[in-house]
Amino acid sequence: MLKRLCIRLVWSLLVLIGAAGLSFLIARAVPGDPARVIAGAKADAETIALIRTELHLNDPLWKQFGRYLWQLGHGDLGKSYVTNQPVTEAILTRFPATAALSLTALVIWMALAIPVGVLTARYQGTYFDRIVLVIATIGISLPALWVARLLQYELAYKAGLFPVAGLQSFRHLLLPALTLVVLVGGYYARLIHTNMVEVLRMSFIRTAEAKGVSGSRLLFVHALRNALIPVVTILGIDLAGLLGGVVFTENVFALPGIGTLALQSVFNLDAPIIMGTVIFSAFLVVSANLVVDLLYNFIDPRIRG
Repeated sequence: MLKRLCIRLVWSLLVLIGAAGLSFLIARAVPGDPARVIAGAKADAETIALIRTELHLNDPLWKQFGRYLWQLGHGDLGKSYVTNQPVTEAILTRFPATAALSLTALVIWMALAIPVGVLTARYQGTYFDRIVLVIATIGISLPALWVARLLQYELAYKAGLFPVAGLQSFRHLLLPALTLVVLVGGYYARLIHTNMVEVLRMSFIRTAEAKGVSGSRLLFVHALRNALIPVVTILGIDLAGLLGGVVFTENVFALPGIGTLALQSVFNLDAPIIMGTVIFSAFLVVSANLVVDLLYNFIDPRIRG
């Protein structure tokens, strides 16, 4: 267990370094001069040259990247070119809104996906199973921006059931969360369905049936626990991705989250914020994978090593 954890930690560090390198190259490939972004459109050439010298923008790329890694190692993500705010502070300020949206959506879609996935596995091949399959396929295929705009117009603007935008209360999170549920809820229902079908064919299920275990206990206790093992892996990664910023959903509903921050940074050519959000998202994904590895031992004690 300890050896496996150490190996995963080493690989996680390599992934983060790779993510740092990728974000560094992407930020440098963005058209525009960072020095001009900082100085403003009316700045003279001397001021721009001075800023480039202070930020070491005239150094070779390998040297700039080495300095960036050194700063990351000390927990320094740099400062925004536009607001001069530390990137870490900017991300942590926006993180609560993104976390609240992500967790709200996750609770809703799992509350729907688990019973639907279990029941479609129990009644495989029926019209109920086929209808859920069609709905899930449609949900996965829909673009997030279109779903968000449609729900905002129909349920908030026209029907007045939800606030249109902003974040003043928990009610403001419900419609953005519903957007995410429409997109991924059906996928998780089918994922649980697929694993449940396989588990229900196993010998220990037949043994439990022979011992007189009730149908509901057999499905939701014995079978579901084993069916959730691969689901936890995908759920951990998806949750980390959500926490890293739900770009389109947050922007449509004007939520002050990391996704909104990331999109604004692209429009403003704010390279430190762009790189910071990428690194933060990569850190969450890597951390989620480590947590999932540990959770395996609680979900199924047979998994060791």
